[in-house]
Amino acid sequence: MTLFVALLLPVLVGMVGLALDMGNLYMTQSRLQTATDASALAGSLELPYDPDLSKGLVSKASRDMLRTNYTNATVTSITAGTEVRSVCVQTKATVGALLLQTLGINSTLVTAKACAGFNNLDVVLVIDNTGSMSGTPISMVRQASLELVDLIMPDHGAPAAKIGLVPFRGKVHVGANVDGLADGCRNADGTRNTGLLSKYPDPQHRVATDSCSNIPRISPLTGDKATIKAAINSQTATGSSSGTVISEGIKWGRQVLSPAAPFTQGGDPKKYRKIMILLTDGDTEDGSCGGTYKATYTPNDYWTNAYYGMSTTTCHCEDGGCLNKAMLDEAQKAKNEGVEIFTVRYGDSDTTDKNLMKTVASSRAGTTDHYYDAPSTSAISDVFKQIGRQLGWRLLN
Repeated sequence: MTLFVALLLPVLVGMVGLALDMGNLYMTQSRLQTATDASALAGSLELPYDPDLSKGLVSKASRDMLRTNYTNATVTSITAGTEVRSVCVQTKATVGALLLQTLGINSTLVTAKACAGFNNLDVVLVIDNTGSMSGTPISMVRQASLELVDLIMPDHGAPAAKIGLVPFRGKVHVGANVDGLADGCRNADGTRNTGLLSKYPDPQHRVATDSCSNIPRISPLTGDKATIKAAINSQTATGSSSGTVISEGIKWGRQVLSPAAPFTQGGDPKKYRKIMILLTDGDTEDGSCGGTYKATYTPNDYWTNAYYGMSTTTCHCEDGGCLNKAMLDEAQKAKNEGVEIFTVRYGDSDTTDKNLMKTVASSRAGTTDHYYDAPSTSAISDVFKQIGRQLGWRLLN
């Protein structure tokens, strides 16, 4: 009996050791994968500043995050992924054996891999094209927008991302055969804006004969870089103005992102992350507010905006007024459809208008993580990069 126990004991020890060591191996593998996921995500946040991984920023962020979460793990490689704009991190860790050492098994190597970056994105840029944006401001917006395009639509590979553009003033310009109407600007009720020339043909009223054609047309979502870049570069913020009706920009931005008519290029909301980036430098207004561009005579070009165009003459720039309510209502409609809104407030603004933009933004509760201030033209590019960082927070495998 004693001999039998003596012969059986190594087997029992091996079985217990196997159970303990397999449990330890499983826990280590799970911990390593979690740490590797975090490492890839941290690296992806630096892609706006290090898109081809040549500056070492992605590598440093990935390694630092792995070290923070798993001191004894090692990065074996950090490479550009095959997805849209992504980084892949491979790691390893050694698991020491417990009782299995009695069988000559001292350790086991476990490995993990994670990729993070930009994928399955529908993005619409809703950009203020009013006269106050002309010159350096709109030039900086174009540059920042083009950099964002390059970030989520790399030259290599076929990106699972599309980008559209909605330039707005007091109305938006819609191409022919989009919503069943002829090419031209739209009123807030969806009718075609025909201006005021028929009502006020006398030039002394100083109403422009055409306050629409200088507004770039809405560009639907596209995966073609050349197409969206050409649309972005068409923005000059020059020509006859007609107010700053932000609600129209948001409304048409939502429609561009939707797979339903009038635009049908949007992806399945269950598969695509829907992003709207709204940038404006002004209050939502019809030109009766104060400031450099206030119109002191009537009628004027501001009277050709999306509300005057449908004979609604009571929507002005009052805090809590019609235009602000329309803006908040349109933002909520977009959010209800799963659209994630980033807002960028360029230039000087009062507290009320900043708070409105914060309300429009899709920030997490208790934060303003989707709202950005760009007090100067030089800040616009960095703000777009910061937004790009948030778009990068996505595991791809």
